[in-house]
Amino acid sequence: ADQDPRPATLYQIMAWAGFGIGVVPFVATPILRWSVQGLAGFDAGVLVASLLGVLVLFSAPMTLLGCVSPFAIRLALQDVRHGGNVAGSLYALSTVGSILGTFLPVLVLIPNVGTRLTFLSLSGLLLVVSLVGLARVSRRRALVYLWMPAVIGVMAALWSAGPIRAESDTVYETESMYNYIRVSEQDNTRWLHLNDGIGIHSVYHPDRVLTYGIWDYFLIAPYFNPPPYTADRVGSLLLIGLAAGTVSAEYTAVYGDIPIDGVEIDPKVIAVGHEWFGMDQPNLNAVAADGRYYLATTDRRYHVIGVDAYRPPYIPFHMTTLEFFHEVRDHLTSDGVVAINAARTETDYALVNALAATMKAVFPSVYVLDEPGFGQFTGNSLVIATMLPTRAANLGENVALMTDPLLHDVAARSLAAPLWEVVCEADATWRPFSAATAGRVPVGSCAAPFTDDHAPVEQLVHGLILRYLLGQ
Repeated sequence: ADQDPRPATLYQIMAWAGFGIGVVPFVATPILRWSVQGLAGFDAGVLVASLLGVLVLFSAPMTLLGCVSPFAIRLALQDVRHGGNVAGSLYALSTVGSILGTFLPVLVLIPNVGTRLTFLSLSGLLLVVSLVGLARVSRRRALVYLWMPAVIGVMAALWSAGPIRAESDTVYETESMYNYIRVSEQDNTRWLHLNDGIGIHSVYHPDRVLTYGIWDYFLIAPYFNPPPYTADRVGSLLLIGLAAGTVSAEYTAVYGDIPIDGVEIDPKVIAVGHEWFGMDQPNLNAVAADGRYYLATTDRRYHVIGVDAYRPPYIPFHMTTLEFFHEVRDHLTSDGVVAINAARTETDYALVNALAATMKAVFPSVYVLDEPGFGQFTGNSLVIATMLPTRAANLGENVALMTDPLLHDVAARSLAAPLWEVVCEADATWRPFSAATAGRVPVGSCAAPFTDDHAPVEQLVHGLILRYLLGQ
């Protein structure tokens, strides 16, 4: 700005920034696909390389845009006695632009036109302003830069009609205000993927109820209550993290037409559930809302509350805290239970332990049930808490009273899976209950519970991933 304080230079900087933003969605596609493959396999080299690639893609246009404000101040400043007024006026305009740039893409552009057209729209805006400015200074120089919108236009014409992610098993994909949503299908089974696509959020098979995944184990959560406990005592269910309705379909099949409220923050995910996952149970009331907001605005009580809203690294911290679980407790019946799906690795239970310790500060009895059948990297544990003081042995005693074959199937797998009771005593270790815990007993710390004021979920999950990459 000091070496070449001319408007033409400023407009050229803006033009290059606009061009850089315009090519991002096209150049980024192979890099982001590569990064997803690295994340799926937790390949440290691929993750680092793809991260550097993304940084390079965004750093150039962002650095150029960062030059605009000081350059504009230098051009507008004719008298140092008015420097404060000039800088204040331009930074006020910059602040308004920052606010619009923060909320307009997220709330308006991406939900309505998608990510790619959002980038192209912002790029086009910058290029129009730049070329008009250049034309006012030098028409010949403006003509020189016309190749930029031409190149972006050609790239958009060639690539804009393609899928967001080219996967052979994709039957549907879309973008929403919250997620990139993809439905895949193989062998008549459908899966719901969100964002990076590593985790499976819902499963649907038209001729089968059970999934043989973590969703099944929500069915047996009430049976930690004192025996005799039978299926007819399960009278209502609240699901926070409904997704496409896998758990609600299982509960309807096993427990009948009990009232089910399913809370899902993304209305497009609910729509996908209706269209692709048979989420049409008449007893299901699907609500598009934040889970904690829903609890704060309803006075209903439930026999079971299931929370399936944790998918590392996307974990809403406000649904992991002491205050949240107090709200959950206030919406349970006297013999109600809450079941939380939490991710882990084969040896790292940091997230599970943090949730269990927080729940133990609210509920008298807390249990950790591992999902049988461990995946390549992440597995799942169901953290179950009861309103009544209970024993882990209650599960086995109540299984003997089960008559439903679907429940028997899930219960048999549960009894063969690792099961711990969370104990916060002098030794502060989880108490193993099943023989399957042999050789893989995690140590529970019962540390200070998460609170609304301090819930370092991101730090915890990032540490979990880093420890895995380092082989610890």
